[in-house]
Amino acid sequence: MTAPYLCPNCKTNRTRFNIIDQNVKSVKLNPQTGEVIQEINQASLDPFHIPYNGPHLRVQCGTCGLIEDERTFVKRAEYNS
Repeated sequence: MTAPYLCPNCKTNRTRFNIIDQNVKSVKLNPQTGEVIQEINQASLDPFHIPYNGPHLRVQCGTCGLIEDERTFVKRAEYNS
């Protein structure tokens, strides 16, 4: 978060953003009720449960509301500088 941002959607906002910190929680659900049966530790996932490998930060434009990966906002600012 040390690089300038520019919204790729509205192309004007360079100052107002919401930083969304994604905290991953792996769970096993009851298929009928949707109730959480078990919370699974990332270190002990079973072979059929793929670990999360997405971005840990997402950014929302404070002007138009677009939510994207942080790299999208950084790359747009680099391209438009």
